[in-house]
Amino acid sequence: MTTASYQVPAEVHQVELEIKRSKFLTFAAPAVNRREAEDYIRSLREQHPQANHVCWAYIAGAPNTTIRSMSDDGEPSGTAGMPMLKVLEYSGYGDLVVAVVRYFGGTKLGTGGLQRAYSDAVSLVLSELPLKLKVARTRVHLSYDYPYDGSISRLLERYDIESMAPSYAQQVTLCFAIASSELSTFKTEVTNITAGNVEVLTPDPD
Repeated sequence: MTTASYQVPAEVHQVELEIKRSKFLTFAAPAVNRREAEDYIRSLREQHPQANHVCWAYIAGAPNTTIRSMSDDGEPSGTAGMPMLKVLEYSGYGDLVVAVVRYFGGTKLGTGGLQRAYSDAVSLVLSELPLKLKVARTRVHLSYDYPYDGSISRLLERYDIESMAPSYAQQVTLCFAIASSELSTFKTEVTNITAGNVEVLTPDPD
């Protein structure tokens, strides 16, 4: 099942938290897939080669996606990556990677202290993160004879459509992205106005 719409980062954002002389530089960035998330984490490692730890978590897709991961990056197991991921899951945001770059200040924080530090760092960056609304969409292909063009064009005006790419040859061919929440109703209406003579093809999983 696809989430109909959800908040995503509008841009990269950074905050800094200092706890007992340890610096926690926290970054949040857009990541629509696993590759984007891991590329961003890699870039932070390259920018901070002297950091003691670069811990991270991501949800690369809609908030309910299974494409999510995290890492303690050398901190005691369960003290960094999992607390960070839990904050992301609680936020309800999607397409999001966060990373905390830690420069050790000489004072150990203990297991509980580390969990709080990493949770607080992510909560802080999310509280200030510029957001935008993303509508989940499904790609659609339609091919039909010219007599249906007028009625289908009028139908399309009533739906949340993006990236329309028409082609006019022996038949009219349309490729576009429709709000996933509207797909089922759209299929029904196309079937009704064309007496079942036009098929709605969706290369993406419904």
